[in-house]
Amino acid sequence: MSKSFLSIEGLTQRYPDGTGGETTVFENASFGVEKGEFVCILGHSGCGKSTIMNILAGLAEPTSGVVKMDGIEVSGPSLDRGVVFQNYSLLPWLTALRNVTFGVAARNPDWSKEQVLEQSRKYLEMVGLKGDVVNRKPSQLSGGMRQRVSIARAFANHPQLLLLDEPFGALDALTRGTIQDELLKIWRGTEQTVFMITHDIDEAILLADRILLMTNGPYARVAESVVIDIPRPRTRTEIVEHPNYYAIRNHLVHFLGVRSKEMAGQQQEGLPSKPETVRIGVPARPEPLETT
Repeated sequence: MSKSFLSIEGLTQRYPDGTGGETTVFENASFGVEKGEFVCILGHSGCGKSTIMNILAGLAEPTSGVVKMDGIEVSGPSLDRGVVFQNYSLLPWLTALRNVTFGVAARNPDWSKEQVLEQSRKYLEMVGLKGDVVNRKPSQLSGGMRQRVSIARAFANHPQLLLLDEPFGALDALTRGTIQDELLKIWRGTEQTVFMITHDIDEAILLADRILLMTNGPYARVAESVVIDIPRPRTRTEIVEHPNYYAIRNHLVHFLGVRSKEMAGQQQEGLPSKPETVRIGVPARPEPLETT
């Protein structure tokens, strides 16, 4: 586990329960994320997904356990970790362009103004924003446009790890699909390492290399790591034709609908700390049959 680019080791989060005791949200979460990998995490509300995300971002401290990125322990926020939240989190007094240049300039203090502007415009164009629209303030943009600015800002800073906290949850289905496509296009071009929270099973299958499944809390744990054996590039219209698609989808639905509840509240003692790796369906690139 320690050889992974991002290594989560024995992460546990407990809170006072108001009666002098403690509530264990999740316990002994241990998993890794490889360089350039796109990993999604699924689980019901209350299992601690957002808490794990905040710990990875350096915005919260775990009760116990450690997070290491490239072998170095994560401590506090850093420009090496970019975060895109569901609520956009843009600076309302700055234009879309200035929201991006603000981060780029901080990340690259030795760059000229022209270099900062070029980098910022490049990533705004990659999410479909150019022309006069980049000079509008967030209040003058639609929700989809605001989220495009947030994604452009995160990628333009070239963080080593990009954290996405349900970034499309507030968008309509059509806008969500368009921005998903743009996110995948940028990710393929940058080989960024991405860790994403989502409640959308189909979104996770479309985007992820692996999907981590969490049991219900309390004492939630990361129980499975489901490998998405569907070749890239993927599109929403073509992915449903792949023979693995519905097998994977049915497995995820059954876990979240049945097994996550059955496994809820089980203390970690005697259980494996690392999630079980699960492969479903036929291999993405089947080996040729041997002939005799």
